[in-house]
Amino acid sequence: MSTTGGATYATAGVDVEAGERAVQLMRASIARAQRPEVVGGLGGFAGLFDASALRGYRRPLLATSTDGVGTKIEVARRMDRHDTIGIDLVAMVVDDLVVCGAEPLFLTDYIAVGRVVPERIAAIVSGIAEGCARAGVALLGGETAEHPGLMAPDEYDVAGAGTGVVEADALLGPERVRDGDVLVAMASSGLHSNGYSLARHVLLERAGWSLDRHVPELGRSLGDELLEPTRIYALDVLDLIAGSEVHAVSHITGGGIAANVARVLPEGLHGQIDRSTWGPPAVFDLIGALGGVALVERERTFNEGLGMVAVVAAEAADTAVRRLVDRGVSAWVCGEVRAARPGDVSDSAAKGGTGGSVSLVGSHP
Repeated sequence: MSTTGGATYATAGVDVEAGERAVQLMRASIARAQRPEVVGGLGGFAGLFDASALRGYRRPLLATSTDGVGTKIEVARRMDRHDTIGIDLVAMVVDDLVVCGAEPLFLTDYIAVGRVVPERIAAIVSGIAEGCARAGVALLGGETAEHPGLMAPDEYDVAGAGTGVVEADALLGPERVRDGDVLVAMASSGLHSNGYSLARHVLLERAGWSLDRHVPELGRSLGDELLEPTRIYALDVLDLIAGSEVHAVSHITGGGIAANVARVLPEGLHGQIDRSTWGPPAVFDLIGALGGVALVERERTFNEGLGMVAVVAAEAADTAVRRLVDRGVSAWVCGEVRAARPGDVSDSAAKGGTGGSVSLVGSHP
């Protein structure tokens, strides 16, 4: 049998040399996303983190989280703009860690592509590195995998996993929440990275808007709005915990407001959120108007302007709001926690299946 013109990895669609070029292009970005505990550099089979840094803890608990960005990637792909999607990835991971009181330490990423385009990979990783810098975490390692035949040449997906640490007796959660606590909201930067299947369906498919369309209500193009990076709250929440009596924190992601707040409340307690305390950013109203999406459906899908909600002792509410505002985070008291009463019905079941109940009342201004 002749072997002339035999198959190679390249003829199968995998460009090893392009992968190496991508690594070289991302080196400078990764260098910005480090911590002093990182051992070694780029290129090893595993990332190393000096765990002796944990000796100062009495009983350290390691926290871990993994996530992706979802169909927001389709917007980045269609706009051929890839330097912000990594910020979204870091936000989804580290802000799930910090809500239990954990300090995020390091993150690893995984990028799957149909075809390696070094410049595109470098842009994605530059966003991941920027997100890590904003969160104070190290980008400890990652993997880029080329999947010809499984993904189209311009398709890709990203995922990340992070690790943090919290002192056992400082762990936040439902066990700390009490009747009379106050809910403090932290404003989102927009859609963040959730609900994009509905947002794209309404804005791009039903309304037929193009991503380069200037939208007066948004003050910019639709694409710029949809690619607005997710706000990273990690350092702000850690500062809040250090300076005020915080009992629990909820990251408002997939599933919307009530489902995510309910999961940090214990059974028997009810959270009531007052819509009159804030106005959702314009993008949410646009989706509602153009798609006929009812408010209750929006609240079960999007963050509606609430990126995080902290549960704090009533006497600490003013301090908590002031501390966040001083750090540049728009924050306000949005509700309260009380004992559940007969007739209290949660707008959505707690995400994960256990927790208290939450309802949204009133109307937005």
